[in-house]
Amino acid sequence: MATRRAVLKAAGATGVAFCSCCLLDAARAQGPASARLPVTIAGKRVKTVDVHAHCLFAETLALMGTDATALLPPTKGVPEHFLGVEGRLKAMDDMAIDMEILSINPFWYGKDRDTAAKIVAIHNEKFAELCAAHPDRFGAFASLTMQYPDLAVQQLEDAVRKKGLRGAAIGASVLGDSFSNPRYHPVLAKAEELGAVLFIHPQGTPEMAKRFAGNGWLANQVGYPLETTIALQHLIFEGTLDTYPGLKVLAAHGGGYLPSYAPRSDHACFVSPQNCNPGITLKKTPTEYLNQMYYDSLVFTPEALRHLVAQVGASQVVLGTDHPIPWEEHPVDAVFATGSLSDDETAAILGGNAARLFGLS
Repeated sequence: MATRRAVLKAAGATGVAFCSCCLLDAARAQGPASARLPVTIAGKRVKTVDVHAHCLFAETLALMGTDATALLPPTKGVPEHFLGVEGRLKAMDDMAIDMEILSINPFWYGKDRDTAAKIVAIHNEKFAELCAAHPDRFGAFASLTMQYPDLAVQQLEDAVRKKGLRGAAIGASVLGDSFSNPRYHPVLAKAEELGAVLFIHPQGTPEMAKRFAGNGWLANQVGYPLETTIALQHLIFEGTLDTYPGLKVLAAHGGGYLPSYAPRSDHACFVSPQNCNPGITLKKTPTEYLNQMYYDSLVFTPEALRHLVAQVGASQVVLGTDHPIPWEEHPVDAVFATGSLSDDETAAILGGNAARLFGLS
């Protein structure tokens, strides 16, 4: 097996390298995929859009100033994370995916202003070039220096207005600081103004490292959905979504744990008013805000997808895979397997909702 260092070196020779978001291969049996391009429902062509797919560029890893191999995902098949464009397109074909919206999980939030700005500039320029070369197959989320909100505002405007990117991928926090903090509101305001999607992808909860130690990769398996849950709850309970009602928030991994136990949040301030801020009066019940955010479909089973749709509405769910890590190797089949969905709902989740959300033709 190739070492991670060798993989990174090989990636640098291609310029464009595709990767994962540090997730392990799903340890469950899956049968052969049945869906193939073009995907049709009741005889009608459906453009499938995967909103949760990742990549890295070797040039920016080198700017981190440390051993860049430490940033590669600790997963199976590390060499397969670095693929040329043709290899990625073939993999998409095999998964019955027409289009991927690419993103890079932030690894630069702890860097100084100049270094972080260089990293983001390279990402966004390369994304623009890639999407221009393959406009029917790739879209992309911009990278932002969220630790420097004033700079992030400029980067987002440039990425959307000049480079044609679809929004921005952000962590679920900045070094443990929630995006509901007014410090970040200028970025949220700019995203709302531009109609740009903010894709929230967790980076884990390192403050829980001691509790996550042991078998099962709990830092990812539990920590990632937990961080997303916390991020969304802060946006709700701090009144951020009331301040920016037109903000388009897309949450990875089905929104973490929030949609699975959302009604508890409706009772919290009644049961314990002393733990709630009397200066914040929400315009809706907490669970109602779930219906204005968006969620990817990476929840693994038909029952889980049925419940997600029941909680947030079919109009708020979009196809997501975490590609190229095979958490879900047959994503289109997984949606088709959810028998509770109507044909219209299935078509919407596979691509219609994403087309509306991102303004795709």
